[in-house]
Amino acid sequence: MINLWKNRTWGPMLLKRVPEPFDSKEHIFEIKFDGIRAIIFASPKEVYIQSRNKKDITSLFPELQEIKNMVNKNVIFDGEIVLFDKGKSSFSKISERMHLKNDLKINKASSDDPASFICFDILYENKNLTDLPLMKRKEYLNKYPDTEYFIKTKMIEEKGIKLFKEISKLGLEGIVAKRKCGKYYINKRCDEFIKIKNIQDGNYIVGGYEKKKNDILSLAIGEYKNKDFIYAGKVSVGPKANIYNKVLKQRKISNPFTDFNEDITYIKPLIKIEVTFLEKTKNGHLRHPIYKEML
Repeated sequence: MINLWKNRTWGPMLLKRVPEPFDSKEHIFEIKFDGIRAIIFASPKEVYIQSRNKKDITSLFPELQEIKNMVNKNVIFDGEIVLFDKGKSSFSKISERMHLKNDLKINKASSDDPASFICFDILYENKNLTDLPLMKRKEYLNKYPDTEYFIKTKMIEEKGIKLFKEISKLGLEGIVAKRKCGKYYINKRCDEFIKIKNIQDGNYIVGGYEKKKNDILSLAIGEYKNKDFIYAGKVSVGPKANIYNKVLKQRKISNPFTDFNEDITYIKPLIKIEVTFLEKTKNGHLRHPIYKEML
């Protein structure tokens, strides 16, 4: 077994996905927050923050150094770094923070709009805890109080469908189902953690495309706002999709978008499609759009 504290070349356990919520006496259910997955190594002397992709992102969130004041030993937490907007976690806001380079801007952002660490698991407390069942790990985690910067997720038992209905009304991202007896598997995706996402949908128009590997088409889509054709994002379709040949046959034109300009093939914006997505960013772009059907 690797030394989790000293060897920091590992990644977190990832979530499998199922399409529908469910009830289960074997699971707990938690709200899924829309932020940056992070592993936090906390000691009384320092806090080191590592992204899901094993990158050091400590310098981007100086406000989270406060977490060292709540531990008296070496501890590893798993969770999500979030920024809130009108009571909901905002991916667009946390994404902006992730792209800051200048220390002055980072420090100002951390002061003006501090991030929070939403903690849902503990993996280490002077010893490896990953072989313990989830509910035992929760007992370790519950010893740590909530603060302005450190917030433990709330859980409910059995009633996953009810929780999903409630978060859907609020427009939140989804829920996570976790097996009560589940161990924590480093660097693996397994069904001890299951995500159920609250997917939105909408109708958009294809304004251009780019051919990728394996003949995949990346479609640039948009919508009309007044007389402007506004870019919304890109979706991929394969050669077997019913829209594929229609896009290739559509008349080529100059760029129809008002706010988008890339070296792709532009077509007359007439083909309407339905897509699913997680949310819209402030500038109207879709997060994780997926082609559903041609209208």
